[in-house]
Amino acid sequence: MAPHKKIRILLLTNRDSDNLGDQVIEACDISLLEAAMENLGCTRDQYKIVSRAAGVVFRKYLDNSDLKGRERARKLIANADIVVFGGAPLFNFQYQIFAERTALTVRVAEEFATPVLFSAIGIEGYDEENPKCIELRDALALDCVKAISTRDDFEALECYTRGLSIPIAKVADPAVFSEQVFAPFLASGRTDKIGIFVMRSNAFTDNGIDFDRAAATKLWTDLAHNLDAQGIDYEFITSGHFGDEAFMDYLIRNHGIPASKCVFAMNTPEKLAEAISSYRAIVSCRLHPSIIAYSLGVPSLGIIWNDKVRHFYESTNQTDRLIDPGTEAAAKIARRLSDESLSPLAKDETYLASVYDFLFRQIKAILAPDENIEPYPLANLCDILVPYAGTTKEEHEEKLRRKMRRAYGKYNELFDRQAEMQPKKRTTLLDQLRNATARFRRNGQASE
Repeated sequence: MAPHKKIRILLLTNRDSDNLGDQVIEACDISLLEAAMENLGCTRDQYKIVSRAAGVVFRKYLDNSDLKGRERARKLIANADIVVFGGAPLFNFQYQIFAERTALTVRVAEEFATPVLFSAIGIEGYDEENPKCIELRDALALDCVKAISTRDDFEALECYTRGLSIPIAKVADPAVFSEQVFAPFLASGRTDKIGIFVMRSNAFTDNGIDFDRAAATKLWTDLAHNLDAQGIDYEFITSGHFGDEAFMDYLIRNHGIPASKCVFAMNTPEKLAEAISSYRAIVSCRLHPSIIAYSLGVPSLGIIWNDKVRHFYESTNQTDRLIDPGTEAAAKIARRLSDESLSPLAKDETYLASVYDFLFRQIKAILAPDENIEPYPLANLCDILVPYAGTTKEEHEEKLRRKMRRAYGKYNELFDRQAEMQPKKRTTLLDQLRNATARFRRNGQASE
């Protein structure tokens, strides 16, 4: 262990994402870690949880040969007794860079022999011929990696860990404890309104589903028309991602969705939890509104854009509430929302407890392997989970800065891409303008 008085736990999540589901994960992970340390008999002055974004290796330094890019990660990990990767989609490789960053961060932990735990992470599959998967698989075989649990694709996890002897498990997402962690912020009562969580227009195609922006537009506009016809109150909302909000704005500007029916500026996790707690039911593509709704006892319908949505609904025995996108999806959703059988489900206590039980046992194996201590029973755990304190003014401003800079970055990428793809067209338009100006001048001279 590192030579310092307090036990230092470095928690790495996707906390810097403007997708508020990731911020809910961070808050729940911190509360679960605090419970685990209390469960081990540690007082608050005997440990410290340092929460940072999982991207401790910046994008521009992902080249393995650039050792300078690891310095930030090295400083954080050198001062840690345990590294916990919590909840984020840390193995994603298809169109994101999580897998590469995770592999490099694990290699840094190996330098310092710092134990690494992966808790309830997202896994999107496994491809034994993909270099990113191979790189991550090799990193997971290092001695510092002590245990891995996933919230969704356990078969893929088995592929990543084939031949290894570390504990692995499928567990609940930490956000199943949103009811306890966000208790101070929940609505005092339910409305009769449906919350419809819109997602960025290219999410389906990014995940290999033939459902483009036109199809997504039709889904949401048809759903609005169906609900209006049935007299069902609703509002469109997002879980904060700027791409989701941009698509919702597109629906307003181009397809007649009333702005009064849309909720923007979802920028803090407590605001998301409060909104969901006020609805009669929700419809969502994004995973975490559905998980939060499950925790809060709010019925949900999940639209499948990624296998992780299916995994969650299967794990909670809600497969009848999964919706395949397609021509009849809007009508099917409207029918389900008018169905009295769409009511809250009884929670599976074994499923709820699984994320804490696994996390506690692995932390105990590192910090107190010889102690005979069992994880808190679920009822006790729910009673002692420390609620989220709320987003400070400074944190809120920083979240907004990150969100706006991402939006600016995407705008600049789009502008640059268009400039590269259309130089001939731009030249042609400029030539047309010059020719028109010349004709105007000639015509003006001829008429004099």
